[in-house]
Amino acid sequence: MNERYWEDVQIGEALRPETFHLSVYRLVMAAGATRDFNSIHHNSEYARQSGAEDMYANNVFLQGMWEKTVRAYIRPAGTIRRLKGFKMKTFNTAGETVTTNGTVVNKWIEEGTAFVEIKLWTENADGITVGPGTMIVTLPLKN
Repeated sequence: MNERYWEDVQIGEALRPETFHLSVYRLVMAAGATRDFNSIHHNSEYARQSGAEDMYANNVFLQGMWEKTVRAYIRPAGTIRRLKGFKMKTFNTAGETVTTNGTVVNKWIEEGTAFVEIKLWTENADGITVGPGTMIVTLPLKN
């Protein structure tokens, strides 16, 4: 895989959207993998009793979706430095398909390190479910 270099990044550039189907299996596995045993993340009946439409993805899983989207863009030599503004607006429930999107909003060099700021959000059929927020990443320089 070719590296992405800071010099090639354009402000306004869109990241490739990543789509995730939130199957019951996927949510149960994510809850177990993150050791988030709160029943709202793996038990539909319990989640409904708590006011949700169905079991729903936890924050760590949703942040992982953002990371997958950004990692595909920054490639192996890029690093994630900071996540800001991550906020759930509504539940991401079992059976939904959600898409994570991103856009480059800024880039700069500070003390020899090349930074890029990426605006991120997650959508379902009804609109934005998470975000918008930003990730600050680094990329290698060509020289």
